[in-house]
Order: sequence, then C-alpha cells, then structure tokens
Amino acid sequence: MMVLLKKMRKIYRNSRITQKLFLAFSILIAVPAIIVSFLFIRIQENQLYRDAMANGSSHVTKINEKLRSKMNIIENASSTALTQKAFIDYIHSNMRSDGLGLVKFRQNQYEQMHNIIQSNEMISQLSFYVDNPNLHEIWPEIYQYDRFSPQDYWETLRDEGGAAYRIFALQDGEHTLSYYRLVRLQGGQHKRPTIMEIRTSHSAFFSDLLEETEGDFFSVVMEGTSPSRYVYNPQHAFAQTAGENLDDILASVHRYLDPLDQDNPIQVKAGDHLYYAVYRYISPLDAYVVDIASHQALMEGPRSWYALVVTITLCALLLMMVLVSQMTHRLFRRLDSVLSSMRQVRKGQLDAKIDTGLEAYETGDEIDEVAVTYNKMLDEIQSLMTQVVDKQLIAKNAQLHSLHSQINSHFLYNALEAIRMKAEIQQQAAIADAVVSLGALLRYSMKWNGDTVALREELDNIQSYVQFINFMEGSSFALTAEFPQEVLRYAIPKMCMQPIVENIIHHAAPQRKNVRIQITVWVEQNHLLFIEIFDDGIGVNPDTLAALQAALKGDSDTPIVAGKNGLGLENVHKRLQLHYGKDCGLWIDSVQGSYTCVTIRLPWENVNLGGW
Repeated sequence: MMVLLKKMRKIYRNSRITQKLFLAFSILIAVPAIIVSFLFIRIQENQLYRDAMANGSSHVTKINEKLRSKMNIIENASSTALTQKAFIDYIHSNMRSDGLGLVKFRQNQYEQMHNIIQSNEMISQLSFYVDNPNLHEIWPEIYQYDRFSPQDYWETLRDEGGAAYRIFALQDGEHTLSYYRLVRLQGGQHKRPTIMEIRTSHSAFFSDLLEETEGDFFSVVMEGTSPSRYVYNPQHAFAQTAGENLDDILASVHRYLDPLDQDNPIQVKAGDHLYYAVYRYISPLDAYVVDIASHQALMEGPRSWYALVVTITLCALLLMMVLVSQMTHRLFRRLDSVLSSMRQVRKGQLDAKIDTGLEAYETGDEIDEVAVTYNKMLDEIQSLMTQVVDKQLIAKNAQLHSLHSQINSHFLYNALEAIRMKAEIQQQAAIADAVVSLGALLRYSMKWNGDTVALREELDNIQSYVQFINFMEGSSFALTAEFPQEVLRYAIPKMCMQPIVENIIHHAAPQRKNVRIQITVWVEQNHLLFIEIFDDGIGVNPDTLAALQAALKGDSDTPIVAGKNGLGLENVHKRLQLHYGKDCGLWIDSVQGSYTCVTIRLPWENVNLGGW
C-alpha cells in the first residue's frame, strides 16, 4: 500500500499544472455529481422494484381470480349434470335389455346431457366411467370403469371430499385440465363408484395466461407437487430469451414456493442472472400462479440512465478539461517560456534568456519577476563559469610547467662525450658503452622539439636506460619487447614509459636476482592503444598495491605532487588523464613475490592525441 501511495505521489508531482487543476475540478465537481446521480438512480431502482412487485402481485391476483371463476363454471356444470337423475339412473341400469328404452334414452336424457355440454364453450368433453357390465358404450360420454386409469383413483377423490382437479389429466392430459367427481349411488350393487370427468383444454382454461406474449412478467402455472410440470406460453418474450435455461429457472423458483408465505417476492439466481417471482396458491388446483421477471429486464431503464449519466459526466469532464486547458494556457504561457529556456540551458545553451517584453521601469507580475531573476542568474552563471575555466587552465598549465622542470640533467652532454673518447683511447669498452647510453638518455630528455615522440624512440630510450643501469649497478636486467610493426611510428607522449621502468629498477629487483622486463604493445578494437610493462620481480605488497589502485581511481584534477622517487605512477596517470580523458591512464596489477604489471591506455586516433 505504501509503495502504491509513493507511486501515486510521484505521478502527481510529475504531472503538469493543467492536469493537476483538471484533477482538482474533477474531485470537487464531477465526483460529487456522479455520486449524487448514482444515488438517485439507485433510489429509482428500488422504487421501480417495489412498483414492479406490486404490479406483479396484482397481476397474479387477477389471474388467480379468473382461474377460480372458470373453476366455478366447471363445478356448476358438473352439478347441473348430476341433477339429471334419469340419465344417471339409466347408465347404471341394464342398457342391453330394452332396445326401445335405449332409443328413448338417446332422444331424451342423453340429448339433455349433451346440451349441457354444448352450452359451455370451455368444456371440451364430459365422461362418466361406470362399473356396470350391462353398459352400452355407444356414446363418447359413457364408458366402462375399466377404461379409467388408475383404477383406485376413486379412493383419492373420496379422501379429498369427492372432487379434485388435475392440471394435467390422468389420461392423455398433456394439454388438458380435468375435473373429477364421484357419483355416489344408493345401494351397494356396484363395487366401485362412478367417476365423472370434465375435460377442458389448457388453451381455454388458461387463455388469459397463454395469450400474453409481452410484458415484464412471465406468467406460469406450476403443479404444487411436481416441479417439472408447468403451463406457460412458449411464445412469450421471456421464454424465448431464456431458451434452454427456462427449465432451470422454473425449477429454481419452484423450490421456494410456499403456500403459507405468498406475500413476499422470491429472488432466485439461475446462471448469471437474477430473477424475481410473485405467486398465489390455488388450493383446488394444488398449483401456483407465478409471475417471473428478470432483474436485467426490469432494470433496463435504470441501466440506460447509468449510460446517460456516464455520458453526461464524460461530456462535462471533457468540457471542463477544455476550459481548464484554455485558462491555464493563458495563465501560464509565460511560465512555459521559462520552462523552455530552462530546457535549452540544460542542453548547454546558457544564452537562452527569457524575453519578458517589459520596459525598464516596469516590474510585471510574479512570473515576470521570476523571468527577470532567471536572466540575472544566467549572467552570473556565465561569469562564474568563465572564472572557473580560467582558473583551471592556469592551474593545469602550472602543473605542466612544474612537471617539465622536474626533469633536469645532472651532467653536461659535452663532458660525457669527452669521457667516452678517453675511455675508448684507454680501451675501456664497457665504460664507453655506458657513457654512450647515458648520453643518449640526456639527449632524449633534453630534446623537447615536440610533446610526442614515435613509439620507436621511446623504446630506444628505455633500452639505453636499462643498459646504463646494468653498467652502473652491475645488474642484469633483461628487456624484451613485442609489438606489431605498424605501431612503431605511432606517436605517444614523451617520457610516459620511463617512470614505470625506473620503478621496476628501483623496487622490483631483490638482492642478487636478475629481473626480466617485458613490454607488449597492442591495439584493441581500433579504439585504444595498450602498452603493457611486465616484470617478474618481487611484486608489491597488498597494502601498497591497494593504495596505488585507489590513487589511480581518484580525481585527475587534484594537484600533482612529485614523490621521493621523482615522477611516480600516480603523476603519470594524472598527466595522461589530464590530456586524454578518463578512458586513458594507468592500471597496476601485482602479486607479491611473483610479478608486477603496469598497463598504459592511450587513444589510438593520432589526430586526437596531444602531448604533455
């Protein structure tokens, strides 16, 4: 959390003033407006939910009343049919014994019963199932009891008071509702009581429900005991939208139906959608009239309000951003010139001053004051930089002149030449050679026609120095060199290698032990020239080596001070960096008792190589 807050502070700090003002306006105006709008929409949603539930409850109540009215019609028709006592008595008699009586029955009692059926459009069929072996099944209203299934259903009717409804008829009742009623007879000559069945099609009985194809609520009649049997209009928009998920939705609603809690709406979730349901229990049908609505469909209006609020808010924020941008552009356009000047100064253009447009007597506002102060600061910076550069040039020139003055000859070349001639006359070849070497050293050191020499000349000078030291001290230093031929004419700073060889002569050789000096030259990537001076002497102890390496990593602008041994490694290193940059200079590596290796790095491009 703290990391996130730090990142947010950093983003805010680095944002432009226009963006900060826009954020401030958004927080102070847009955010409260959005919150109030959404709260208002939420209140409207709750009110819409309450109104929808009230409408749904009123709708199922109306359907309930209409269904009960139709049930009364069916029950009245059944009562009227049972008042035809002559018809009832005849179908329980021996209809086969008297043919004339059968004809009279057809013309009178049967015709009256048939008229009762025809006078009620809702009734599609009325049938009697009689336990009478002498019954004639010559009309569709009269059947033997054996045709009725299940045979023991009369017991269920007896337990339920003699009459019952079945939303789905017992026989072929997929789309038929049936009303069953016991016809009780006097006497016990029949084993099973007669059952009267009145059949009506679902399209007639549930016409109000099945005719609805639109609306927020989807009406369905569910059997109370069977969660898989429903009556609904498959053409309704809700059913079309639900598709294969309709059975799952209805099953989920059925689980929450309770005849003792009909006043509270049901909320169920099927799949990813939420559904509401209101219902009424119809006791004679043992069924529920249910109105189901999708939360998504009910809230479609408020959702469009959400989109409207978001659109209006975005437009307001866009307008606000334009206004803030214009205001800040006018307010801070002079500050932008200050920032532009600062960016140019950052790139090195110290003359990028700000044009304030003020007269000499005008002061301007705060931004003008910042611009004037900034211009004065640039003038002072330029003055100070000029002073610093001049001081550095004077100091570096003084360092260079002091370094030149450190190299002095202690012998006169003419005197050495006279000594050499005398040594040859006396046939002292060793002395003559030593004098020649010493003369070459003095001639090389005193000849300053330029600041650079060819690598061949520097190597010849080092060879003369080693020969003279071998004569003077009786030592046997062996000098070898490996280099490609093209580097011999390469110009290097004069006397840059001799101080390193002097350190080897004075510090690397133990008593009575000869030392091998190896000089290796190579070019790396056409960028740097490397001169490696290696000796197999006693090496440098770790503390001294660490001090030397730390000094070589130091600042090249610190004063150059000669040590007790003359031009030390640190001075050579600083001289090289002073002229050729940080990529050049010396590096030393050593293992005590084994070796010491000093590497010189110089630029390979001769055009950029200057002298001391």
